[in-house]
Amino acid sequence: MVAASFDVGVAPLDRGARIAVATLADGRARDVAVHASARVADDPRVAAPGARIVWQDARAIAGSLLDAGLALERVRDVRLVHRILVEARGIEAEERWARPLRADAGGLFSLAPEAEPLDALAAQLALQEAAIGDDAGLRMLAAAESMGGVLSVELSRQGLPFDRARHDALLVGALGERHAGTGPGSRPRRMEALAVEIRAALATPSLNPDSPQEVLKALKRAGVDVASTARWELREHDHPVIAPLIEYKHLARLHTANGWSWAQRWARSDAQGRCRLAIEYVPGGVVTGRWATEGSGAMQIARQIRGAVAAEPGMRLVVADAAQLEPRALAAIARDEALADAGRGTDLYRGLVDRGVVATRQQAKLGMLGALYGGTTGESAVVLPRLARAYPKAMGVVESAARAGERRERVRTWLGRTSPLPAPWGDDQRGQRQARAWGRFTRNFVVQGTAAEWALAWMAGIRRGIRDIDGAALVCFLHDEVIVQAPAERAAEVAETVGAAAAEAGRLLFGRFPIDFPVQTAIVEDWSQAKD
Repeated sequence: MVAASFDVGVAPLDRGARIAVATLADGRARDVAVHASARVADDPRVAAPGARIVWQDARAIAGSLLDAGLALERVRDVRLVHRILVEARGIEAEERWARPLRADAGGLFSLAPEAEPLDALAAQLALQEAAIGDDAGLRMLAAAESMGGVLSVELSRQGLPFDRARHDALLVGALGERHAGTGPGSRPRRMEALAVEIRAALATPSLNPDSPQEVLKALKRAGVDVASTARWELREHDHPVIAPLIEYKHLARLHTANGWSWAQRWARSDAQGRCRLAIEYVPGGVVTGRWATEGSGAMQIARQIRGAVAAEPGMRLVVADAAQLEPRALAAIARDEALADAGRGTDLYRGLVDRGVVATRQQAKLGMLGALYGGTTGESAVVLPRLARAYPKAMGVVESAARAGERRERVRTWLGRTSPLPAPWGDDQRGQRQARAWGRFTRNFVVQGTAAEWALAWMAGIRRGIRDIDGAALVCFLHDEVIVQAPAERAAEVAETVGAAAAEAGRLLFGRFPIDFPVQTAIVEDWSQAKD
């Protein structure tokens, strides 16, 4: 057990900021706790070998330290780790440590909450060290989550290379020319033509196709009895309005999510004239540990406009996708060597076909998704028994997690992120439905959360590997996919580094268990050129 007492020394810095050097009582680690976003690079204690910088929130602190030239290799993000330990160790949840801080831009009326006093930061650090204790997995998770805070800041500062002219051309190609007005009938030309067709098919000249309520009423008047305008439900009916309505909904989503207004809001030019999509990443924004983004919707950029994500002159994009990440994570969690072997050196779904477990790759994919997400109907239900016979260890892990959730028990990821407890439910039919739903959540929690832990280790490895390649930078992260922009002449080297980081992440988390984490890499000029 690591002792929780500290010897803390406080020294003043410029602008009234302070730095504390805290040494664990047994001397195992030396920690430097930075209280405010002041210039601290010149303080020798910060750059000392083995020093760990501790802050309340990366978003308020890391940027200024990166500007000062600090490498930020060993960090502790008190806010992110507090959130983990509330569930994993039952420490008291405190809003003061859960809330995100934002760097004060110098405005007189900044609404950013103030950082906690230095002694409170040191006390919270001591509490966290005591809570983690000898749990090697939790300690690794605390380090990985904290580095994720740094990575999120760096990714947000970099932005995603973006070509506004290409974006405009792609939108015109998909939606038709942009209408100059803003009132009724101001939709792009192709969308407006579809709207006219929809109104005619439903004999409703004043219909607003963007209003689900109006569309539902018009559909029912036309004899199309549907409960929603979901595409899967519309496709079950035969009526002249179905095809144009589905196409309109598809284009409307693109127009709303990634259209001209979206680009105007999020694509910004810097002092060098480079256009970048401003993306604010939220580490652990999903309860499983997956990341989210604020505002830009960058985790779901439509494929129709990915060609606008383009490398800058002299550069290339290295797009890397971790193949079948969650099924591979499941094999590693379960120590299921048979499932691991199915994916060794090949597409894991294809491996299931080659071993005679299922007849087609599509069956393999649907069956595995059913296992991971609790599918009990359709083709998933047919395939699941075959997977259970072939891979009892892996299927046993997700089934056990599901049953634990139904009993309102917590489950853990590989490193120790722990699921929250749901509100109690009754013994009636509604309670049984709630229990099954929570079981589906915990079934997926253990796998999705472990895959998120692997992804953190992967990104950290990429960060280290490209550090000495001038001009190379991580510019995008999407759960199991990364994009690195690099000089054209060194892009192949970066691609090798990305693959090596994936293998190292697997070894770091799962030791000698023989599981592959292959990544498909493409060196391209724009994102659309990368294979799906």
